[in-house]
Amino acid sequence: MRPGGARLRRWVARARLSSLRTTFTVSFAAVAAAVTVLVGFLSYDAAARLVRVDQQTVFEGVVQDLLDEVRHSALTPADFATADADGGPRDELIRPSGTVVQVLGPDASVVDRGHPPLPVGADDRRTAAARTAGQLVEHRDVDVGDGMYRVATVSLGDGRGAVQIAQEFSDTEDLLRELQQRTVLLVGAVVIAAGLFGWWLARRITSRLVRLAGAAEDVARTGRLGIQVPVAGYDEVARLGRSFDRMLGRLAQSEEDQRRLVQDAGHELRTPLTSLRTNISMLRRIDELPLAARGELVADLAQESRELTDLVNELVDLAAGQSDREPLQRVALADIAEDVAVAARRRTGRAVTVRVSGDTVVDGRPGALQRALSNLVDNAAKFDRGGSEPIDIVVTGVGMPVGASAGADAGAAVRVEVLDRGPGIAEEDLDRVFDRFYRAPDARSLPGSGLGLSIVREVAAAHGGDPFARRREGGGSAIGFTVVGGSGGSGG
Repeated sequence: MRPGGARLRRWVARARLSSLRTTFTVSFAAVAAAVTVLVGFLSYDAAARLVRVDQQTVFEGVVQDLLDEVRHSALTPADFATADADGGPRDELIRPSGTVVQVLGPDASVVDRGHPPLPVGADDRRTAAARTAGQLVEHRDVDVGDGMYRVATVSLGDGRGAVQIAQEFSDTEDLLRELQQRTVLLVGAVVIAAGLFGWWLARRITSRLVRLAGAAEDVARTGRLGIQVPVAGYDEVARLGRSFDRMLGRLAQSEEDQRRLVQDAGHELRTPLTSLRTNISMLRRIDELPLAARGELVADLAQESRELTDLVNELVDLAAGQSDREPLQRVALADIAEDVAVAARRRTGRAVTVRVSGDTVVDGRPGALQRALSNLVDNAAKFDRGGSEPIDIVVTGVGMPVGASAGADAGAAVRVEVLDRGPGIAEEDLDRVFDRFYRAPDARSLPGSGLGLSIVREVAAAHGGDPFARRREGGGSAIGFTVVGGSGGSGG
């Protein structure tokens, strides 16, 4: 059932992406079709109107010229019957627009037949017999042979006859219909091309989404966070892919930190738990033990319980430091140092001094910073058992960090250092004191878990700084960390 369910999920994901691709394609084609149809319709309508108006204007001009001519000159049918080599009235009618000319006699008989012959109706006969020159009869949409014509009949006056002129417009309509068909074909071709281009563009866009969805499905199916997301480019899809890749990286790092913490904690908890079980088993025979042995057993139990409590508390602090969501705020490290010193004096009875120089105000998480500084002071008090000299807390504002740009958001660097006069740290241990559960050979007999300084490292990294440790001249250690204000680092 599980493989089938995985295949079903992959099929559904592909179907959704395919529907997205189809949506892109159809949308692109629909927009292109709408624009093309609108432009094609407007273009065809404008061209058809222009052609028809132009043709009508030419015909009306020919008719008007004929009217002017017959009204000012006493013309007879013979003047229009034959073409004149020098250019006569008939040629002037034919030449502008290729009109058909047909001449009617006084009795409306056809004196000179047009090509094609034009029909003669009752109105045309009355016009031929009219006494007034320039009477006009117009006929539209006259079916002559295989074409449609517009026909005008103009009287010559005094019953001398009339002249018929005709202009074919069916060939123009045929031309416009052909133009219309070509426009439709062009629109169809543009729509098909737009659909293909939209499909190609949608496939190019969704192919990266397919890879991103595949990576997400692999993570959900296998639980592995180390999957690389192959996304290139700088558009929104690429930004989404890179953000997803960074998110997987941070999740993988967080998972690795948790795994190491659990492994290390389990290893460190075995020893005190084993000792507690052994001593508890001895409690069953406590009545058989000498009085001194009883006291020693109870003291061991109390000591192991305290160490186990301290270990658990430090584990909780370390885990809280990894997932801390305490908001950044403006905080003065000098004030935090004073609070830590007061608490340390009360808890240990040791003299703790605070020295401050420079500006120590930064953007940070006060709870985490106080926990880190308290661990440093507790560590110094634990190893400096003589207590002849005070523990010094030195807080120094060192100005702009190296490589930071000027501006309010860059903040400043602050150096926090705790000085003691204990046995100091061996040279070979300086690079390892901040590792989890690491304890130098000389310190393994002392109480502690080896987590205090690792918490300091976590807090320093969360504030854009680094931990440091060195040996002091004259004995003792100097251990601390730096804080870069305005770093905005995450509590990781």
